[in-house]
Amino acid sequence: MITIDPDKIPVTTDDEALDRMAERVFYKSIDLLGGLRQLIEYRALTWLSSLARASFAIVLKEEYMKSEEEIARFTGLTSAAVKAILRADSEAAIKKIQQMESADENEKKSFRVHTAGGIAKLAYSFVKEGEDAATVIAYGHEMAQQVMLAAGCIQPWPYQVLKHTHGLHYPITSSKDLEKTLAPLRLEGIDGKDIARMLSYPIKSPAQLLHKIKKALSEAK
Repeated sequence: MITIDPDKIPVTTDDEALDRMAERVFYKSIDLLGGLRQLIEYRALTWLSSLARASFAIVLKEEYMKSEEEIARFTGLTSAAVKAILRADSEAAIKKIQQMESADENEKKSFRVHTAGGIAKLAYSFVKEGEDAATVIAYGHEMAQQVMLAAGCIQPWPYQVLKHTHGLHYPITSSKDLEKTLAPLRLEGIDGKDIARMLSYPIKSPAQLLHKIKKALSEAK
């Protein structure tokens, strides 16, 4: 879990919701950088601290409308650093990352705050669209399956859908990939392929997929 010194929290917020959103942005940022393995190859694990603080800064600004001064107190950054994060150019940050493979060791170790801000800002936009990091989605699938099994559910249709769609990339923009994935299933008497054709697209997350299938099955009765 990403942690911040509680003594620096300037105002009351929904701590759990703040942490969850900041962590989602943080993990998506790592995803955009090619994953932890890529950071190890760059010998750039020191970037993680900058990404964590930038993730909190972006979330505090976008979700909680906090001022630069409040964000600075919360994250322990200077006001100038916070300003650089919030004004960062995501496209410029991506170009910087794309050049990393040919960069020398000093450049790889140097991860400026505005670059972290640009990556976190882009990650936040993806998270808001339902495109979490692949590791987060995979973990969500696994936990959902474990919860249903622990509850004594014997292959209910949500479990079957989660099991068969594991690894599917979100957002799903058309029925084609989903038709193929759901083809082996028959949910409440309806073929999986037909269910896929009944849904509206795009589908941004596993939770939204289950919701739309439930609605389609209800309307088909």
